Amino acid sequence: MDKEIGLLLITALSIGSFHTLIGPDHYLPFIMISRAQQWTYKKTLAVTLLCGLGHVLSSILIGFLGITAGLAIGKVKGWEGFRGDIAAFLLLGFGLAYMFWGIKTAGRGKLHSHDHLHYDGTSHEHEHAHANIHSHIHEGRKTTFWWLFIIFVLGPCEPLIPILMYPAARHNTGGVILVASVFGLTTMLTMALLVSLAYFGMKQLRFQFLERYANALAGLVIALSGVAIILGL
Repeated sequence: MDKEIGLLLITALSIGSFHTLIGPDHYLPFIMISRAQQWTYKKTLAVTLLCGLGHVLSSILIGFLGITAGLAIGKVKGWEGFRGDIAAFLLLGFGLAYMFWGIKTAGRGKLHSHDHLHYDGTSHEHEHAHANIHSHIHEGRKTTFWWLFIIFVLGPCEPLIPILMYPAARHNTGGVILVASVFGLTTMLTMALLVSLAYFGMKQLRFQFLERYANALAGLVIALSGVAIILGL
C-alpha cells in the first residue's frame, strides 16, 4: 500500500464517522421509531445496518459508474445533490405522514368513560378505548422499514465521491475498492453505535404521558430532520 492510499484510508475513516455524527438524519429516525414502535434491540440494529448498507452502496455504485464513464467530479456530485434533494423531501413527507398517523392512533387509544346499566337497576362506569392502540402499532410496522430503506438508498454520501476520485484518477482499482469499503463500514458502524447508545439510554426514561404520543413525536422529529437537510443545516 502506497503512502497516498494510506492517507486516503485515514481520511475515509475520519470523514465517514464525522459526517454520520453531524448528520442527525443518519440515526434519529431509527432512534425515534424504535422507541415509538417498541422494537427490540436486535430489530433496531438490523434495520439501522440494512438502511446504512443501502445508503452507502448506492453512492458507491454511482461513484463507480461515474468513474467508469469518465465523468467529471462536478457531474457526479450533481447527481448526488439531486438524489439528496429527493431523499430530504421524502424524509419530510414520511415524517409528516407518520406524525399524523401517530396523532390518529393516539386519539383512538384514549380511554373514555361510559355508564353501564344492568337489568337489576344498578349502574356503574367503565372505561374503554375505541381501538386497540397496540394493533395499530403493528399495522404501521409493515411499511415503516421499506419507507426508511428507500429514503436511505436515495440519500447520498456526499464526501465519498471526491475521496474515490483520487485513486481512480491513478487507475488504482484496488485503492478505490479499499477506500470505499473503509468509508462504508465506518459510516454503518457509527450509525449503529449512536443508535445503540440512544436505545439503551432511552430505556431508562419513562414519560407516561408521552408514551401514547410516541409515534406522533417520532414523526415530528423525522420531519424536522428533513427540514434541516432541505435548509442545509
